Amino acid sequence: MQTISLADAVALIPDGASLMIGGFMAVGTPEPIINELVRQGRKNLTVIANDSAAPGRGIGKLITARAVSRLIASHIGLNPETQQQMLAGELECELVPQGTLIERIRAGGAGLGGVLTPTGIGTSVEEGKRKIEVNGREYLLETPLRADFALVGAFLSDYLGNLQYALTARNYNPIVAMAADTVIVNAESIVPTGVISPDHVMTPGVLVDYLIAHE
Repeated sequence: MQTISLADAVALIPDGASLMIGGFMAVGTPEPIINELVRQGRKNLTVIANDSAAPGRGIGKLITARAVSRLIASHIGLNPETQQQMLAGELECELVPQGTLIERIRAGGAGLGGVLTPTGIGTSVEEGKRKIEVNGREYLLETPLRADFALVGAFLSDYLGNLQYALTARNYNPIVAMAADTVIVNAESIVPTGVISPDHVMTPGVLVDYLIAHE
């Protein structure tokens, strides 16, 4: 785990990269990293996240900046800019049922070949997907998701990169931290090692590649 400046951390992310971003309607989303991606003018990103937040919030800033070419999310209903770009053919949008989305990410982090779910059977969700019967019931095989980078927002980090989340910010963050090649963390506070009890570590530092230093 390395400590790095915000600008240097975002400089590691090239145009065209795939990003998993923690948060639910921007709660738990690492806003400083989003802001720096916009400032550095990143383009053609693939974003995997629960949602695209709203204009001016979280991932919504990337949408407004037209930095995203492909979005994999569970809903976009609260961001009209996402809807407009999708309808205009400017943004490829794959909508995935929320439970299925997080399980696909979990499968990617755990090295599984996919997950079986009945969600989507008999709807457009099943198009192009393999069906598997188990005990007389049909399931869809949903493939795992991984990304080049995971952008994680934490409440606390210690000097080893062990993380703790606050309240509902503990949503997608612990899962995306397992499913990317490189994990970049922005923590609200960085504390000495030992302040976070081992029993209270929610993401172990071994998963963290870069921790953004406070300036």
